[in-house]
Amino acid sequence: MGVHGVKAVFFDLDNTLVDTAAAGRRAIEEGLSGLFQVINALQSKHHYSEGEARLICDKVQAKLLKECHDPAKMCITDLRISHWEEAIQETIGGEVNRNLAAECYFLWKTTRLQHLTLAEDTRDMLTELRKGVRLLLLTNGDRQTQREKIEACACQPYFDAIVVGGEQKEEKPAPSIFRYCCDLLGVQPTECVMVGDSLDTDIQGGLNAGLKATVWLNKAMTTPVDISPVPHYIISSVLDLPAVLQKMEHKINAKLGNDHTTSNNE
Repeated sequence: MGVHGVKAVFFDLDNTLVDTAAAGRRAIEEGLSGLFQVINALQSKHHYSEGEARLICDKVQAKLLKECHDPAKMCITDLRISHWEEAIQETIGGEVNRNLAAECYFLWKTTRLQHLTLAEDTRDMLTELRKGVRLLLLTNGDRQTQREKIEACACQPYFDAIVVGGEQKEEKPAPSIFRYCCDLLGVQPTECVMVGDSLDTDIQGGLNAGLKATVWLNKAMTTPVDISPVPHYIISSVLDLPAVLQKMEHKINAKLGNDHTTSNNE
């Protein structure tokens, strides 16, 4: 499907194309999940009580939510092993056990990646969209972490290019990374649409870069009254995007028709 004036669509990854948050929750909650395995390992191999094991996992989850990573200072693996080290020490006391912390981290990480999938209906939508426009995946985050996610959900075949913020000088919402994406695809910002779940990075970034349109994925279904920044369109599912692009095409066609009528009347 082609859209007049739109040559490319940029997609965010986390919680837009793949449900990273749900994968993280499943890696905590499900029966054979990462943290369930960690809890089992802490109990059976290392003789912690169930309460101690669960408290360690709760503390790690809290640390992940507040995580601030500077790749210039520490790699993401070392940082996340340190989360487990701290959680174990805060719960149990005593000396830091780096080997145990690393074991817990890799158990959690492996299962989390197993839960990351690109849904079949999303794959179908991307395949159809790509018949008419170019597609680019634009994700913020640490290079290693994001590349592992991209590989785990096998989304490479659906995109003309993939850009990871951690590999660039600046991440979203900086205009520079959007200009880089445009250059990769050989398009102008005014020919591109940004789709993402973050107002601060995806929508603000698209506005900063002067893209043709921004599409905010708001799964909550309820929109704040004082939404800021203001996206051009709001959808509750990424599968609603084709309808938005059709709406854009109708608007452009209507404008072209009005312009043609005005020109004839002059």
